[in-house]
Amino acid sequence: MLTTGTLPAPPTTSAEQTSREPRSRTRRRWAGLGVGLVALAVAVALSVAVGSRSLGLGTVWQVLWHDDGSPSAAIVHQLRLPRTLLGLGVGAALGLAGTVMQALTRNPLAEPGLLGVNLGAATGVVFAIAFLGVGTATGYVWFAIVGAALTSAAVFALGGSGRAPTPERQVLAGVSFTAVLGAAVWAVLVTNREAFDRYRHWDVGSLADRDSAAIMQVAPFLVAGILLALALGRQLNALNLGDDSAASLGAHPNRIRALSILAVTLLCGAATAASGPIWFVGLAVPYAARMFTGSDHRWILAYSVVLGPTLLLAADVIGRVLVAPAEMPVGVVTAFLGAPLFIALCRRRRLSAL
Repeated sequence: MLTTGTLPAPPTTSAEQTSREPRSRTRRRWAGLGVGLVALAVAVALSVAVGSRSLGLGTVWQVLWHDDGSPSAAIVHQLRLPRTLLGLGVGAALGLAGTVMQALTRNPLAEPGLLGVNLGAATGVVFAIAFLGVGTATGYVWFAIVGAALTSAAVFALGGSGRAPTPERQVLAGVSFTAVLGAAVWAVLVTNREAFDRYRHWDVGSLADRDSAAIMQVAPFLVAGILLALALGRQLNALNLGDDSAASLGAHPNRIRALSILAVTLLCGAATAASGPIWFVGLAVPYAARMFTGSDHRWILAYSVVLGPTLLLAADVIGRVLVAPAEMPVGVVTAFLGAPLFIALCRRRRLSAL
């Protein structure tokens, strides 16, 4: 006698389980990116509202769209809005630069500040100020890019030489160049008072006192570097498989390296010219992104565009609150936040594993 009823579901095959895993991972990545965007929106709102004179979000929203000439409108439009826009661009640039450098070198300690690239850009600016009398952001950015390019090439060449290049060797190469460039910078500054006066306000890394004109002058370089870095995600994935495997997939390892160095140079040069040297953003952002994305650089780069400005704007707000009514430069805050992470990464046994 036949009985009717619900038939048991067929067992799930391993192929079906495998196909579901990427979809689940992709959903988690999109969800994490959404959370990051919410955090970025909060950081932007706080950056515009919080300062020596705090403003309510309602007031900020009103004067943002209707400049009525009031003191609140002047604060928002002339001070905090340019500062926030600069933080968005510089944060994204430093986060992407760190991600590209870590992918290119397979070194979780690679960071524009630690490897001397930021100081190389700063050295170019110092020489432009001292010997050529350059005093505009547009002038700064060209010399910053040249300094960043030369330093990047030197550090990558020295740190990657030898039979067994290691992350530690690359960091030591960066530290060595940082010491040499720092000595050169101060040798110039102690003999040129005017250059010292300009440099000391710029050296600590700050988003304050930058107007809209200065931001527009460096914006093309930031945008070009950001777009180039974002376009490298698939190529960096191929490069991480090794040169032979990358070539078998149709990639060109040397071209990828050249484009990566160009992206790092544009990002670090423009960011440093605009805000001064800021450390550890390029170290912390890729590390945090990989916690959500794994090793896919397409996603790491996307997360870096969001997490970089979130971290930088949050650090800037912290610097305004901690010593109010004075301000702590954002470069000092990021150093305090990033140094413990750097120490923790140094203590890990497998530094080369990304």
